[in-house]
Order: sequence, then structure tokens, then C-alpha cells
Amino acid sequence: MKLRLLYHGNCFDGVSSAAFFTKFYQAKVNSEVEIVYLPMMHQANNFFDKNLLINDGENAIVDFKYCADDRLTWWFDHHQSAFLNEQDEAHFRADISGQKFLDTTSKSCCEFIARIAKEKYGYEDESMAELVHWAHIIDGALYESPAQCVELRSSALKLMQVIEGEKDEKFVERIIKSLTVKSLDEILESSEIQAKLQPILDQHWKTVELIKQKANYSRGVVSFDIADEGLEGFNKFIPYYFYPQTTYNVALTRGAKRVKISVGSNPWSPRPRVHNIAEICERYGGGGHAVVGAVSLAPDAVETGRKYMKEIIEELQFED
Repeated sequence: MKLRLLYHGNCFDGVSSAAFFTKFYQAKVNSEVEIVYLPMMHQANNFFDKNLLINDGENAIVDFKYCADDRLTWWFDHHQSAFLNEQDEAHFRADISGQKFLDTTSKSCCEFIARIAKEKYGYEDESMAELVHWAHIIDGALYESPAQCVELRSSALKLMQVIEGEKDEKFVERIIKSLTVKSLDEILESSEIQAKLQPILDQHWKTVELIKQKANYSRGVVSFDIADEGLEGFNKFIPYYFYPQTTYNVALTRGAKRVKISVGSNPWSPRPRVHNIAEICERYGGGGHAVVGAVSLAPDAVETGRKYMKEIIEELQFED
């Protein structure tokens, strides 16, 4: 039997969710299943290609938006923007399989899967507790300080950098499989991870310096445009590392497949968040959570991205 497992790509929580669901499925559904992993990325217009689902087996989606297709047999998500439209949500609400789950209050999807697995299926795996714990911290932004994340003090945070920057899907798939049988320290100590890690760390510190140079702060919002710098992403806590007084962060980046507006809120801000970021991003075709979100545009839509970015900054800024 085959299982196609679609997960949020280049995301620690997405990879962790795929690893936990793998162990759960093998333990409670089919130990002999052949799993085909497929990373999913948010694209311009939020289009979901239903051709990615297989006909000769089961399909599961974790930590990614819903697909209104009867071939979808398992679904776990925790994003406020889980549905592309009302029709997709209605399809989910009408489902009678008992195998599709949404909890927008859960800090991480991995944690959510672990909870449902225990409560509904009686499945618990102590060997995965460390992974669930770190997915909860990383996706919930529950760090002790910006320095903890930016300075990458743990194996989980170093592995997060590898996962977020790796373009080889098969390499990430090997990480998913390793997470089902090894600790985070063991994975990080492997020669292939170490070979990937050092250039990523070098680039990370270059990005830290670039953002330090590019960032501007005004009325509760720190913002920067690095769309012309060739960087697809960055550690989302770097702005708070340099501007602890900020409430929000808005950034523009560009990769091969999309222009991205990243919008976040500072967990340590002295002035509390007063906006729902997911709702703001949804107006531009994006989404996310109340505290963090993003908008994906076509890779040639830099000027449109700059226009949207300006509008978002103006909406988020405080009066004084």
C-alpha cells in the first residue's frame, strides 16, 4: 500500500509533523506502507494542484492548507488560513471520515498530531517527545529571547536552519526518516548534516549583518527590503534581535518561485500586538496565524510586493 504524505516544506514544524505522522501511521494503520513524501510551498494565488494526490493509495496533508478532494484521507493543520475558500471549508465540515483535524489554537502542527494520536488513537511515543517539544517552541515562537534563536544555541535550532535552507527534497526526506529513529543531537552530529550546516551558518551570519544594515524602524514596525539580494529567506527573529522595542516586522524577499512578504509580531514587544496578521495577509492572497503570516506573489512581482509591503507597514504602524 502507498501513502503520499504532503507536508509544509522548508519548515521545522512541517518536517516534524511528517516524521511524527509517519511513526503514528506505521504503528496504528499499516506498518508495511510505502510512503512518498512531497514538500508543499505557498505559491502565488494559493493554487493547490490536486494532481499531486494519488489514486492508488492514501493521501495525507500535514501542516498545510486543506485540499477539497475525496482522495484526501488524512489532514492535520493549525493555521487560521487553512482553507482557500468557503467551499473548501464546507467540504471539510461535511467530512465523516474522522481523520481530518484542525486546531488553530495549537502552537505547532506536530504537537497537534501528537495530541490527537494520543487522545483519539491511544498512540504515544516517548522517543518523539523532544521533537514535539522543539516544534512547539519553534513554530510557536516560544523562545527565551531573540538571542536564543538568532544565536542558534541548540541542535534543534541548527537543524531548523538546515531544513529551512535545503533545496534538495530527497535530503530533507532523509531528515524526516532520521527523525523517526534518532535524537536531534544524533542527527546533527552526522557527517552529511555537518557538511550542510557550516555554509548555512556562514550565510546566516551574513544575513544577520545584511538585515542590520537594511532594516528601518518607525512607529512600532521594523521593515526591510532584500528582494534584490538573492536571499529567499531569513531567520525571522533577527529584526527583534536588533530592535527589541518593535511590535511588528515586515520584510520583502524574492526567490526563484515567489516574491514573499513576511509579516510577524515580536513575542517580547513592550507594546502588545493589536492586529490579526493572518487577516491582513489574507487580503493580499496570503495567510497564516494571528501573530505571523505571509503573502506569496509571482517571482516577477517585486514592485507589487513593494506596494503591498508599504500598505501593510502603514496599517501596522502606531500613531505615535
